[in-house]
Amino acid sequence: MDKLSPSEIEDRLKELSGWEFHENALETTIEFENFKEAFTLMCRIAFECEAQNHHPDWSNVYNQLHIRLNTHDAGGVTDKDFRLARSIDRLISTSD
Repeated sequence: MDKLSPSEIEDRLKELSGWEFHENALETTIEFENFKEAFTLMCRIAFECEAQNHHPDWSNVYNQLHIRLNTHDAGGVTDKDFRLARSIDRLISTSD
């Protein structure tokens, strides 16, 4: 999997909602009403990550979930990261 250039990344970010390119990764932070809602979505995302065999760096503090995506083997952001980000966006939109 080839690492994308910063300009390719910026172009593709236009297709995503709430994601940014920061320190060689795609990042987003999602806020929920409570811990239960945050953790429920984390579980749904975890199943998708397993299906795609691509796993985020993420953290959860009470009602906030921070997700960071990059492809370690490629040393940056690849198509794989954008595929997972789109899947995460779909899961977020269906959880509302």
